[in-house]
Amino acid sequence: MFHKEGHNIIIISFFLATISCLLAEFGLSNIFVFKIIIQLLALFQLIIVLQFFRNPKRNTIRNENHIIAPVDGKIVIIEEVYEKEYFKDKRLQVSIFMSPINVHVTRYCVSGKIKFSKYHPGKYMVAWHPKSSELNERTTIVISNNVFGEILYRQVAGAVARRIINYAQEGNSVLQGEDAGFIKFGSRLDMFLPLNTPLNIKLNDSVKGGIQIIGHKN
Repeated sequence: MFHKEGHNIIIISFFLATISCLLAEFGLSNIFVFKIIIQLLALFQLIIVLQFFRNPKRNTIRNENHIIAPVDGKIVIIEEVYEKEYFKDKRLQVSIFMSPINVHVTRYCVSGKIKFSKYHPGKYMVAWHPKSSELNERTTIVISNNVFGEILYRQVAGAVARRIINYAQEGNSVLQGEDAGFIKFGSRLDMFLPLNTPLNIKLNDSVKGGIQIIGHKN
């Protein structure tokens, strides 16, 4: 299954790969090595695009006492920080880096109501740069949840990612594990949780969106 945000790109990539393979087959029939190289490159780019936009079905077990991973990737930051855009106080930041081979779907980490949703244009620094969360293209979304209070998550574009898709609209009620958006060609997602939230993950852990438990309520 592929995410709807990738349908047009997949169709175009399939068309280009097919044309490239046919042109190589008939135009370079006497140069076997070049023909094979071009055909393999065309197929490789198609496989990469399909990899980027895959959307595997995830069976989320909804639990009001759990915060689940909103994306697939690697835990690269766990620290107390001052969140200056919305909360303007200290929060527990958990950041997940998405490599090009990860699933890039964003899912709601808790159920609740969207209190804040804002898009910020910006730069395209590498996602692991310390300032990428403040300077790169990004969206900031806040979910009001009955158990944890307000949770902020931020989709951050990177050096390769060039478009962030955000479905969260202020006032909407959302369900844990549902599709919240997409970051085309990966990058990073920052979560800002209440201080002293008990965590179920540690630095450098790999997590799966919609399944893995990030934090819980005692």
